[in-house]
Amino acid sequence: MRSDRPFLHQLRAVTLLAVIGFPAIILAEEPIPIQQILEEPRIYHLRQVTLQGTARDVQPLDPYKLPNDTPCYGAYLFKLEDDTGVMSVAVLGLCGRPLIRDPEIEDGQRVEVSATIQAPSHGGYYLSFQGLKVVTEQEDFVQAVATRILPILE
Repeated sequence: MRSDRPFLHQLRAVTLLAVIGFPAIILAEEPIPIQQILEEPRIYHLRQVTLQGTARDVQPLDPYKLPNDTPCYGAYLFKLEDDTGVMSVAVLGLCGRPLIRDPEIEDGQRVEVSATIQAPSHGGYYLSFQGLKVVTEQEDFVQAVATRILPILE
């Protein structure tokens, strides 16, 4: 009977790990259709979301400066297209030290993007070809600011 105890302890440990780890699998965020965000951008303002789609029009940006004059390098913009719509995505530059960084993705590549949504009429900043810009009340511009980009391997 004593020889079964180590096995039971291991079984309990594996069961506990499975139960604790299982909610993390269930809670993994599903990608949100782009059109859903574009229809109600205020609901998603400053929320972290997951998007999937095809990168289009990948454009590296010239260095830009933050409001405190700190230069940022390696930023780029692209459009993310899924079956429901197209959204502008900004990848912010690395600030404070000069470096050359090419975009991590290529035009036509399928990607999963974790991003923070910037909705119109909330103030703040967005990244443009002219650098960092302040959002004005008249602008109706939704932008996803990427925090992570992963290729989708098919």
